[in-house]
Amino acid sequence: MTPSLQRLRRALVLATASAALAAPFGTALAQAYPSKPITLIVPWPAGGSTDRHHRALAEIASKHLGQQIIVENKPGAGGTLGPSSMAMTAKPDGYTISQYPMGMLRIPHMNKVQWSPINDFTFIIGVSGYTFGFVVKSDSPHKSFKEYIEAARKQPGKIDYGSTGIGTSPHLLLEELADKAGVQLNHIPFKGNADLMQALLGGHVMAASDASGWDKFVDGGQMRLLVTFGENRTKRWPNVPTAKELGYGIVSQSPYGLVGPKGMDPAIVKTLHDAFKKAMDDPKHAEVLATLNQDMWYRTGEQYKSWAIATYAKDKLLIDRLGLAAK
Repeated sequence: MTPSLQRLRRALVLATASAALAAPFGTALAQAYPSKPITLIVPWPAGGSTDRHHRALAEIASKHLGQQIIVENKPGAGGTLGPSSMAMTAKPDGYTISQYPMGMLRIPHMNKVQWSPINDFTFIIGVSGYTFGFVVKSDSPHKSFKEYIEAARKQPGKIDYGSTGIGTSPHLLLEELADKAGVQLNHIPFKGNADLMQALLGGHVMAASDASGWDKFVDGGQMRLLVTFGENRTKRWPNVPTAKELGYGIVSQSPYGLVGPKGMDPAIVKTLHDAFKKAMDDPKHAEVLATLNQDMWYRTGEQYKSWAIATYAKDKLLIDRLGLAAK
């Protein structure tokens, strides 16, 4: 055998041996997962509906994983700061994951970002979706949504509302509605539900468009719910009309789920998926969703990614139509 053939043979033997050692090592790492607490980023302030939901879900899922799941609130940039910073800085080892709100699929159409909403993430599981509503303080002069819109018609740009940030679903659905109604509203963005609710209660903003984090204030008589944005009226507030009923033809659904950085080990993704699916099926989780007036929105990681790709393309059309696309 020539020296060159001998070298080639030795290289092949070493490569085969390395592969044989690496495979069980990778499998062992996946089997040992998780061996320490997991951080779940909630990209909204503490106390809001998203925070309430994920803290309850994390507590149940922790029992199935055998490790604590620590919720870290990281609000900002319309809910995109937390997931995007995770994608750019966290290791894909399963110890840092994040909620993935709809703004992730919309804000890149409106502003230049350094991350891809699809390619920079590993999609783990689809979880739920928000119930959106529009609220005012209980002592507001606007007793109905029609009265609020009529006030905006008489005072263009003077009637304001707050949302959880530019490019979020609560913002875009109100802008779409204002466009159809032919009125100009003054939008005031906030970091999340908790500070938005405090601003409304303090009289710093006239109204709020948001997910059902206003529920306890409506039930407590501090706020009045004027309209919701589902396909049908909610079971919890059956006397409140939908935007569709009022003739605006707008139905807003904003599903969300959990993601990790790109490149995660499929075995680790499965471990996370299975634990959170069990948590989602737990009766205690059903109670939390009922409190928030939300439905289950289960999707596997693959189904979730396919939905995200399709929604990213579809929402570009909406943002272009509203004149909000990046120049």
